Amino acid sequence: MEIDHCLFPENILYDPDNFVWAKIESDRLVRVGINSVLSSLAGKLSKVNPKGINLNVVRGRSLCTIESGRYFGVVRSPVTGSILEINEAVIANPRLVNDYPYSLGWISLIKSENLDLDNIHLKSIANCRDIIKAQISKLHIRCFVAFPDHEMFELGVECSSTLAKLDELMKNVEIGDVIHIVSDDVTADLEMMRWSEQRSQPLLEIRQENNLFHILVRKSS
Repeated sequence: MEIDHCLFPENILYDPDNFVWAKIESDRLVRVGINSVLSSLAGKLSKVNPKGINLNVVRGRSLCTIESGRYFGVVRSPVTGSILEINEAVIANPRLVNDYPYSLGWISLIKSENLDLDNIHLKSIANCRDIIKAQISKLHIRCFVAFPDHEMFELGVECSSTLAKLDELMKNVEIGDVIHIVSDDVTADLEMMRWSEQRSQPLLEIRQENNLFHILVRKSS
């Protein structure tokens, strides 16, 4: 399901109050991670530090900490039990949590002590849609087709100046990096499409919200 451009798979359950999801993989095994709201709120993650294997966790208490340049916070477990496995890949590459929060970016596999009790607090996306929609609005969350590595806020600036600044930035970022440009120039969408064709750099998304354009471009070469 898509809610205000944020994706929420329908085959898993959610603890919306704690911004986490739970996928029941067997009678008592539950794979968990953060949802799109927390991923966007936290920003580009630089550190993911889950609790270790065999440690006990309690629903609503700390399972992991996450950190970015603008955020440090606790990921709260949606179930009570013991940790059977942690995702070593997200420790080595925290960006996986941003890019693939529901798949490659999972955090821990937990053996639930009492799944029937835990299930009382978990909801399908259909049953918590209104809660999550309200959170997205209150927290000013914006989800995009790709998670930005860099931000350019070019308000009150002519598009020609923005494109010159973008050219300079592109020289210094890594191939594969995504740049999020915010512009209030009325020609921004057309100028960016022209720039993309000239530079052979792909545009991932152009979204207009009121008088602002949100544009994502990925460096491909």
